[in-house]
Amino acid sequence: MSILMSIITVTLNNSKTIERSIRSVLKQSFRNYELIIVDGESTDNTLELVKKYDTIKTIKLISEPDKGMYDALNKGIKLANGNIITWLHADDMYYDEFVLEKVAIAFEKFSPHFLYGNIQYVKDKNTENVVRNWIAGSFSRKKLYNGWMPPHTSVFVKRDIFEKYGFYDTSYKIAADYEWMIRILLIPDLKIYYLNEYIVKMTIGGKSNALKNIVIKMKEDYKAIKHHSIGGLKTLVLKNLRKLPQFF
Repeated sequence: MSILMSIITVTLNNSKTIERSIRSVLKQSFRNYELIIVDGESTDNTLELVKKYDTIKTIKLISEPDKGMYDALNKGIKLANGNIITWLHADDMYYDEFVLEKVAIAFEKFSPHFLYGNIQYVKDKNTENVVRNWIAGSFSRKKLYNGWMPPHTSVFVKRDIFEKYGFYDTSYKIAADYEWMIRILLIPDLKIYYLNEYIVKMTIGGKSNALKNIVIKMKEDYKAIKHHSIGGLKTLVLKNLRKLPQFF
């Protein structure tokens, strides 16, 4: 299998972290990738920093208004040339320089449609300071009914999955990734592979983790749970309780 990975990074006023994210891609041992940066017309110096990498052919930049993070992700996916799609938030970074290589080997060996792994939550000012370890564990569809979900930032998926089963539903403002993953993981013949490795260091304080958005997120999570008939309030409660062991 010839692999070209398309990494989508959505950014809006991320001047403090965008270069850290870009550099974590550039140092990867696996080189057959493209990095598509979708900027929502930043008003800080994010664009100036990104344009420092203009000479690198594997980096593409688009800057225009969008309707939010998931609209921007959809744009990036539609621009992608790769047969494997993934995403890296502008304030996150790859765990080490061998992440993409390990993922590529897994795709070549096991040919999954959907691959996921583990992530670490780290402090923004000290990325060696680990706050949470999210060890995803093996997949079974029964787990979905108990609130289980892989970390979205660890997912790599074949491009044709989007073409067959749709993109992010932008009616969800915070939980479109959860709705999309439920939709995809319920596909009966989907081949799923768990790569038991850390994929991403994710800095704490993301949009869904802000206190003002927690209620909105829970409402949207519940909407997705009911829409896909994987339970009700019990599923929602278990989904949140699953986070507790990650702190220990």
